[in-house]
Amino acid sequence: MYRNHGTTALRRLMTEYKELSINPPEGIVAGPISEDNFFEWEALIMGPPDTPFEGGILPATLIFPKDYPLNPPVMKFTCPIFHPNVYPNGTVCISILHPPGEDPNQYESSAERWSPVQSVEKILLSVLSMIAEPNDESGANVDASKIWREDREEYNRLVKLNIKKTFGLEN
Repeated sequence: MYRNHGTTALRRLMTEYKELSINPPEGIVAGPISEDNFFEWEALIMGPPDTPFEGGILPATLIFPKDYPLNPPVMKFTCPIFHPNVYPNGTVCISILHPPGEDPNQYESSAERWSPVQSVEKILLSVLSMIAEPNDESGANVDASKIWREDREEYNRLVKLNIKKTFGLEN
């Protein structure tokens, strides 16, 4: 069995899953991949309206550390996604998922970073907001940041192309 941290984390994740099941935020579905392992979740995020992601469904995973909620999970999209705040490997780069404490690069305040009062729901809502409004100051994907800043039409075209690939609709 897990050490003390794991038991606390498991209880917290079970509670958060129950709350998400009863009252899911609009445009988001999330839960454990298997009832045998509450530390690996799948999420489906609907592309926000009035964005180039509209109509798309973005699958992602969340991997929780055994000391959750003291430290944040790692969130990774499992589909192609062209976005300034998502690394080419799909890992999401957003302040709420950065470890607690001071930012070694002094870019973010500690208040913007992870804290144990955050939740899976807050993470997913932050990512939904990030999808709609990229932060090009913090470019995890340099190409996407540059195109988003300099040629919004091309950025929108590339995003829509990726959405089509995810659904096997590219022609």
